[in-house]
Amino acid sequence: MAVAMAATGLVGGVIAGLLGVGGGIVVVPILDTTLGILGVDPAIRMHVAVATSLATIIPTSISSSRAHAKKGAVDGDLARRWGVAILLGAVLGTLIASHVQSVVLSAVFAVVAFLVAAKMLLPLDHFTFAKQVPGGVAAQTMPLAIGTTSSMMGIGGGTLTVPILTLCSYPIHRAVGTASLFGLLISIPGTIGYILGGWGDPRLPMGSLGYVNWIGFLLIAPMTWISAPWGAALAHKLSKRHLGVAFGVFLLIVALRMAWRVLTS
Repeated sequence: MAVAMAATGLVGGVIAGLLGVGGGIVVVPILDTTLGILGVDPAIRMHVAVATSLATIIPTSISSSRAHAKKGAVDGDLARRWGVAILLGAVLGTLIASHVQSVVLSAVFAVVAFLVAAKMLLPLDHFTFAKQVPGGVAAQTMPLAIGTTSSMMGIGGGTLTVPILTLCSYPIHRAVGTASLFGLLISIPGTIGYILGGWGDPRLPMGSLGYVNWIGFLLIAPMTWISAPWGAALAHKLSKRHLGVAFGVFLLIVALRMAWRVLTS
């Protein structure tokens, strides 16, 4: 288990830096599988995986966003415009997740991952909805939805932020860098919410504080912190198309894995 957790952290960190997804897109399904092998109750297994993933995203997002900031790939203006809505969405998503079954979280994960994978893999590089990121109060629904869905999936926000921004004619490398900062706004309130939501549940595995399992956190987080800058460096060496395809392939694999879990539950 220790080796699996450490390896998960290394891979998750590279992917966090490469794609701006906080590593959760890898950490959640692997944790879900590991917890199943350990006999954790299926009713809360996905909750523990999502919550623990969000906790590991805190240091990962710090490391990844700093690496991207050094390359000038973090948009401070967009962060100020979207930050509050993303944070509020993370709180809302955590509240919803604490009151639904694990299979619901798996279904949300599968559907969103598949839709985003399709967008990234299909030849839609020149397809956009807008010539720039919308402004105004109405446009706050986008970051609100990103925060809500991401906290229910245990991801850092890049899975949704990157494709949404690219559909608004936003440069993908800058989208990845800014998404890594949004991961911090999702992971901190999300982690706190899952700790409170799972407090005192007798079905929790050993080493848990609420739904957050600190054994998993302590094994995964250091590895993601170390390896996130590697992914960030690699991201700036890849073309826009190569980065999009890498993103899409990962999401498609994860979507199929989660869909299988839903169908066999």
